[in-house]
Amino acid sequence: MIKIKPEELTLLAQYIHNISGIFYDQKKAYLFESRLGPLVEESGLLNYTELYHKAKADPKKIIEKKIIDAISTNETLFFRDTGPFDLLKHKIIPDLVDARSAKTAGRQVPLKIWSSACSTGQEVYSIAIVLKELLPDFKKYNIKLLGTDISDAAVAQASSGKYNKFEIERGLARNTLQKFFTLNGGAWKIKDEIRALATFKKQNLMLPFNGLGKFDIIFCRNVAIYFSMADRKKVFNKLADMLMPDGYLIIGSTESLTGVCPKFVPERHIRSVYYKLK
Repeated sequence: MIKIKPEELTLLAQYIHNISGIFYDQKKAYLFESRLGPLVEESGLLNYTELYHKAKADPKKIIEKKIIDAISTNETLFFRDTGPFDLLKHKIIPDLVDARSAKTAGRQVPLKIWSSACSTGQEVYSIAIVLKELLPDFKKYNIKLLGTDISDAAVAQASSGKYNKFEIERGLARNTLQKFFTLNGGAWKIKDEIRALATFKKQNLMLPFNGLGKFDIIFCRNVAIYFSMADRKKVFNKLADMLMPDGYLIIGSTESLTGVCPKFVPERHIRSVYYKLK
């Protein structure tokens, strides 16, 4: 494995922060070597400085995309940290359906949900499965799920809805698998009725959220931990502007918005915390 020099680490860390918002310090040399080392070798380069200059000089941003795919953490599983999904079942969805039903007068009840760091799609499909099981007459609802991620590779897999045996076994119960997935060429594919609920696209959380509209529920879990405090404040202030006045924000179980975004106030249901606008 090609070793990274301290000055190269500084150079690449700043470059990665500029293009993604992900913040790495000087202690992460091992991570750069393990994730970007293969890319240096694959590209026929001698060192990480050459990788930086090649990425900067590439008008098609092919190297930049490969760097983002390699450096972004796509650690996820179905129904990760069960608390948020219990919140959906027992609190958030029932409350929203009651509130929206009172305003729709016989029309479809709208529900718009955004998974803002969806990785390879497991979170989005977990949400969709909860909705499918919770709402008996699906035709009464106009459900739109959006999954976004900074990684092209992650978005491509999420869009395909295909998962290997290892990915499927992480968090997915056998009865849920049989009900909502089909075996397809050695991989498990989400059924069309669930896949049709979701749209996936690339989105850098550091950039403007143009044309997305407002959401009833936003999931932003376990991604802001990779940002500096200044960038966390920017992201959550922007997310506040994307939320309906009575909407819900769900972040990671180990995260907190205390001192980050005063627009939100925490509320608790059973053992889980969610956030509402002031």
